[in-house]
Amino acid sequence: MPSNLALNGKNATSRKRESNLVKTFKRLLKNKLAVFGLFIIAILIIIAVFAPLLVSQGPFEQNLSETELGVGEQGHLLGTDNYGRDMWSRLIYGARISLVVGLSSVILGLIGGLILGLLGGYYKKLDGIIMRIVDLLFAFPGILLAMLIIAMLGTSLVNVIIAISIWSIPGCARIVRGSALSIKKQEYILAMKSLGASDARIILKHILPNCTAPIIVFATMRMGTAILSTSALSFLGLGAQPPTPEWGAMIAAGQDFMWSAPHMSVIPGVAIMLTIFAFNVVGDGLRDALDPNMELDG
Repeated sequence: MPSNLALNGKNATSRKRESNLVKTFKRLLKNKLAVFGLFIIAILIIIAVFAPLLVSQGPFEQNLSETELGVGEQGHLLGTDNYGRDMWSRLIYGARISLVVGLSSVILGLIGGLILGLLGGYYKKLDGIIMRIVDLLFAFPGILLAMLIIAMLGTSLVNVIIAISIWSIPGCARIVRGSALSIKKQEYILAMKSLGASDARIILKHILPNCTAPIIVFATMRMGTAILSTSALSFLGLGAQPPTPEWGAMIAAGQDFMWSAPHMSVIPGVAIMLTIFAFNVVGDGLRDALDPNMELDG
């Protein structure tokens, strides 16, 4: 009997997951703001991947005879900076850096958060210790924690990734722990235990797949936070160093030219704003779409 219960539970869960995926996608497409956000993200990915094909001048290439040109002047789509470097070229190469740093830090944060959350949610003896570690990380404001880590490790984009990933761990751990606590009480999980299934199999094959919905939402919205944090740290001189074409560093470099060449700061600032907006609205859309109780207006 227990074996039939476990098998039926597993098959039902698989069919339900496939059905929910289709329904989730349909609900997401009804959210016009989320679709617009997906369009912006797709454009960012395309220009980041094909950056070398979209520019006529490298992001580090200087031309001191064409400094501080305005938007559209002398063939420069977005003008030039104080060293005559093409702003369009630097902007799209900056998109590549922002997406890589954001994605890397979120993935590392998810790995750490998943490990702590699953262990804490499944093993009651470890829960208290793990949650105290999480609470300790939460005690520090996120950007200050990142600045502290970079101050110890040194200024570089690699260290920015490490700092932001550590900052992402406690939020992910709490979300996964809550889901794991709920899922491990389900009947088919209890049936698997009675059949002698190992803890690793139960966690990886049954609990983890059922935590995907909140993890996807968290990761999507965390991408926006990670990109903003990367730009903020670079603006403060703790991340990308000149002449790296990173958006926050570009804003910092252009702040002394706000009156003579405002596009040097405004253009990367708008890029940051649109990117964060896109990831946030997609995250909101996924949160609503993954909630079966939410009905979006057409």
